[in-house]
Amino acid sequence: MTLPSADTPLYNHPLPEIEQWLKSRGCEQNLRELHCWNIDRPAWKAELALEIDQLTIRYINAGNDGQDIERFFKYSLSRQDIEAAVFSGP
Repeated sequence: MTLPSADTPLYNHPLPEIEQWLKSRGCEQNLRELHCWNIDRPAWKAELALEIDQLTIRYINAGNDGQDIERFFKYSLSRQDIEAAVFSGP
C-alpha cells in the first residue's frame, strides 16, 4: 500500500494505510482493542487510540507529578503534522 502524501489530512487515508503507517513508526496494535496502539520509546511510553472523530494519545507517567499527559488531534490535521506532534513525545 502507498500512503497519500504527508500533507494529506488523516481523514483521507484508508484505515489499512493508517494501520500500516503506525506499524512503520514502531507502534504495536492492542489485540483486544484493535483501535488502540502502544508506543514504546526509550524516553517515553504512550497509548494511541483511533477514536471516531480524533486520534488520542496518552503519554504514560509523563507529567512532572508522574501523571499521564493526554492530547487529542482531529483527523483534519495532516499525517505529517500528527506524526510530528505525536512522535516527538510529551
